Amino acid sequence: MSPVSVSFEFFPPNDAEMEKTLWASIQRLAPLAPRFVSVTYGADGSTRERTHNVVSRILRETPLTPAPHLTCVAAARGEILDVARAYWDAGVRHVVALRGDPPAGQAGYVPHPEGFAYAEDLVRGLRSVGDFDISVAAYPEVHPEAPDAQFDLDKLRAKLDAGASRAITQFFFDTDCYLRFRDRCAAAGITAGIVPGILPITRFPQMLRFAKRCGASVPESLAHRFDGLDDDPETRRMIAASFAIEQVRRLQQHGVSDFHFYTLNRAELTYAICHALGVRSPAARATAEA
Repeated sequence: MSPVSVSFEFFPPNDAEMEKTLWASIQRLAPLAPRFVSVTYGADGSTRERTHNVVSRILRETPLTPAPHLTCVAAARGEILDVARAYWDAGVRHVVALRGDPPAGQAGYVPHPEGFAYAEDLVRGLRSVGDFDISVAAYPEVHPEAPDAQFDLDKLRAKLDAGASRAITQFFFDTDCYLRFRDRCAAAGITAGIVPGILPITRFPQMLRFAKRCGASVPESLAHRFDGLDDDPETRRMIAASFAIEQVRRLQQHGVSDFHFYTLNRAELTYAICHALGVRSPAARATAEA
């Protein structure tokens, strides 16, 4: 099997306790030497300053490569490119370029009249600033707003043709959905990496809300595993780790060697899954080889 490469997603904290959890998680996961760590951006740009602060601290205090999210929502082109230039000047070379979700209370996505309409436009704009390594989103089960799977695939191809380096998928729990999607991408001539996005399940009801919002299916067999565990967090963690390890090992058997983890700012499950994939810190590898 090919060596495994991982990346992690974090979100900017909104209080002191969440900030403490975030940095403890970053410190726990940093020794695994991820390819990059992405930092999310609020749907309406509301976390811009907090996102920038997290990225700046990662650059200052860790050896990690930060990849801030940038979206098309609620900002003019010039404003977005100014943010991109500031990142470039600070030494940031990786970006995750997304259309973005509509702000709360808005029925659907409406492009800013002076902004980038869609992610492929944002990718081209970022390319005008610098030679960023750009990741974009992909949807194994079709974007909820796409009229059909072919339209969704065409949008992905447009983002990659505009200059994106890879696509990171929305999380999924039906591994066959990802494998079929990867096959469709290959058949369509897409050669860029389609990196599976893995969501370790920290809280099952929260995950169900996430899944409903983004159109990810939840197999009945998975729901059954969590039945009756509402007041048993320890067993929930064991079940969550077991399921995710099964998922990534099966993907690995099908030739997948790159994984992106939606950590929800918590390290425990992601660290365990990476360990099962053979991703170890240098100290752990040295101990194992001694």
